[in-house]
Amino acid sequence: MTTIGLIRHGSTAWNKEGRVQGHTDNSLDAEGLQQAQLLAERLSTEQWDYIYSSDLLRARQTAEVIAERLGLEITGLAPGIREMYAGLIEGTTQQERIERWGTDWKTLDLGLETPEASELRGSEVIEEIAARHPGSHILIVSHGVILRSSLRRLLPELDGTVLLNNTSITRITKSESDGSWNCELYNCARHLEKE
Repeated sequence: MTTIGLIRHGSTAWNKEGRVQGHTDNSLDAEGLQQAQLLAERLSTEQWDYIYSSDLLRARQTAEVIAERLGLEITGLAPGIREMYAGLIEGTTQQERIERWGTDWKTLDLGLETPEASELRGSEVIEEIAARHPGSHILIVSHGVILRSSLRRLLPELDGTVLLNNTSITRITKSESDGSWNCELYNCARHLEKE
């Protein structure tokens, strides 16, 4: 069985402002770095063999903190698991979108990547990484929307309506016998809970 831990990056200033990030290459804020450290500490009690990251800075920084704590090198950067491209709405808040395009802005063609394209892109990368390291325990640091899109394709029966928290981990496994995926843990961020 192959185990994959899907991790959403730590928080950024734009997360706090409610701005769509998409492919914009923002860094973690101070809280995001702290979240990554808390997750890294949690993961240090588990067995992980490889770590991959989206090529966007906020994911790379999260992966670097984890890799250092686990004594691993980042195995690879995967542009295929970068966040969904958000076209003209990148950098905007909900209020700014309404002011610019009206309340029906979601019905307009604003250059966003389609959900179907992101599902295919993200799930294919996860499948490729799993195939590269069968039977291993692999971390993939990525982004909230692309991870939920990928999970929709890999595990259609999974209720992925809950948004992923910063530095949450979702653990999925792939059966070597039939290639089926199973979700063992979804959106777990217990490392951020105050004691």
